[in-house]
Amino acid sequence: MNSRNVEKQAAGGTPLTFAVLVFPGFPMMAFSSVIEPLRAVNILAKRDCYRWVIVGADPGTVEASNGVVIQPGFSAADAPKVDRIVVCSGGDADYVVADEAMSWIRKSLRGGAHIGAVADAAFFLARAGLLDGHACTLHWTSQAAFTEAFPDIELRRDLFVIDRKRFTSAGGVGSLDMMLEIITRDYGAEIAAGVAEWFVHSPLRSSVDRKLMPLRLRTGVQNELVLSAIAIMEDAVEERLGMAELAERLGVSPDKLERNFRAELDVSPNGYYRRLRLKRAADLLAHSTLMVRDVALACGFASMSSFARAFREEHGHAPKAMRRH
Repeated sequence: MNSRNVEKQAAGGTPLTFAVLVFPGFPMMAFSSVIEPLRAVNILAKRDCYRWVIVGADPGTVEASNGVVIQPGFSAADAPKVDRIVVCSGGDADYVVADEAMSWIRKSLRGGAHIGAVADAAFFLARAGLLDGHACTLHWTSQAAFTEAFPDIELRRDLFVIDRKRFTSAGGVGSLDMMLEIITRDYGAEIAAGVAEWFVHSPLRSSVDRKLMPLRLRTGVQNELVLSAIAIMEDAVEERLGMAELAERLGVSPDKLERNFRAELDVSPNGYYRRLRLKRAADLLAHSTLMVRDVALACGFASMSSFARAFREEHGHAPKAMRRH
């Protein structure tokens, strides 16, 4: 990368300020993936293109999910005016209540700030109505529960989603992909490519690849036909498609679909679909307050007895054992 071009591209202008709002149990990978790209831009541009502050919901230290303890520079009560706020929360984001932090976020929105979330923090914004009318994403283990809780919010199974003044990522290094896109929009593709190179990260991905990448990472599947079939299955868990209809949607014969699944995963399409529905059931039981019967229906099981039997065969225990306490 030509460093002179980077310096010229990022020259001039007031630095954009990010605030990362952290809650106890926040994921360190997503946290670092938000801040480190900002640091890299400043180094490559040889000036302060970005500034950032860390904000806690309350005064005092905050412990990450890996046990690392940080001291935020501000609490929500005294947080400064910023251009972007990124909420960083762990797996309990659907239960987090933080009135002071939400007041600061709403005030920042009125002042023109953009609001984002990484990992499961989209729950926190959605419960406050701040994702209404916007598309979003979050960590794949919580997507089923999010859809059940907020059926009117458009959930995309992408690495990240940027929709006007809202930006969300599935967490982990997906947050880095999101930040690279934000940097591209702020300062151009060249400096974003330099940041990707700095962190030995793959080049910026196409929108199609961003959609399939989380699925490919989760499943390990490389076969494009099988990957496309799984994507359709994930969107039709409750509907429970027949394999003939699935093959028709994909434009192939049922036999070809069967052969590809067997070769890639050593399981039939029906067998994989069943496992998928039972995995979705486990996620809903762990991350939602739906009754067990409603979880069964949401995952394509018409009979409680058949659901309980299948769940025990797959997971080794009864559905109620998955409940988070």
